[in-house]
Amino acid sequence: MSQLVIIRHGQSQWNLENRFTGWVDVPLSAQGEAEATAAGAKLKGFHFDESYTSSLQRAQNTLKLSLTAAGHPAIPETRDEALNERMYGDLQGLNKADTAARYGDEQVHIWRRSFDIAPPGGESLKDTADRVIPYFEKEIVPKLKAGKNIIIAAHGNSLRALVMYLEKMTPEEILKFEIPTGQPRLYELDADLNVTDKRYL
Repeated sequence: MSQLVIIRHGQSQWNLENRFTGWVDVPLSAQGEAEATAAGAKLKGFHFDESYTSSLQRAQNTLKLSLTAAGHPAIPETRDEALNERMYGDLQGLNKADTAARYGDEQVHIWRRSFDIAPPGGESLKDTADRVIPYFEKEIVPKLKAGKNIIIAAHGNSLRALVMYLEKMTPEEILKFEIPTGQPRLYELDADLNVTDKRYL
């Protein structure tokens, strides 16, 4: 048996400003820092062997603040852009309301909530899954199968791809699945990586 915890980073400055963020390396907001610290309080009593995060500071700082609050500041950490947020291309930095006014509500909804249609110059959720899942299978699955407990701090769409894989969801199901910021989600896994229990802490 092994445990996997995933955390979507706390609110970022551009979440606060209602802007498409993607791969732009924006910091956590004050609320986001508080969310990360509160997440750590829920992780007290858990043991982690290794941690993973993206190449973006909002996920890295969420991991750091959470583990410090949980009393585990010295866990080995691996950073990789394979766990980065979905790349929003030409939409990055744009206010979401302004983007809807420019392209139309329906088009922006398609870009945000379809599985395989990407915004201009960006990635679809399918594209994101196509980099997250191979990385997870190569780097993290062997450690989980060896009985190690892992924590991953990443992003709404990179974690959505992972949830789809772990919970065997369809594209339609995962598009309706929301991952709240700063809320640790625990998976209990058997030796074959089947999910035996899952819950938010």
